Amino acid sequence: MIDDLKKQLQQAHAEGDYAPLLELIPYAGLIGIECSRVGDELLFKLPANKDNIGNPLLPAIHGGVIAGFMELAAALHLLIFTGAPGVPKIIDFSLDYLRAGQFRDTWAKCQVCRQGRRVANVAITAWQSTESEPIATARAHFKIEEPLKS
Repeated sequence: MIDDLKKQLQQAHAEGDYAPLLELIPYAGLIGIECSRVGDELLFKLPANKDNIGNPLLPAIHGGVIAGFMELAAALHLLIFTGAPGVPKIIDFSLDYLRAGQFRDTWAKCQVCRQGRRVANVAITAWQSTESEPIATARAHFKIEEPLKS
């Protein structure tokens, strides 16, 4: 399993295609998360999907879907950049909703501040119109495994 994940990570980096990694996580498929590499950064996308609507009157994306999207983006970001042998385990997650998540594509970026050998701190920003107008920000702490050796 670890060797398979290591090979998939190497292939994803080489091809810039992270879809095979996302297929390993059922929730990623359920909400429709996508991931692409832009330079040295990962950009996560939550495409507009009527199944993700929580308030049909606005319509607005369910807050739990936004939280799940952001938490999963942070975990995937760590998995891809640390080369950990598995999806990092969440310790805690704190989210600030800033605007309603309208029924349209949502984007997220992560910034890692690694603390120690086994704990990582990640800041996540999600937006729809422009990155300078986030709909939510979050902070997550993860327990990470030792990196895979090349």
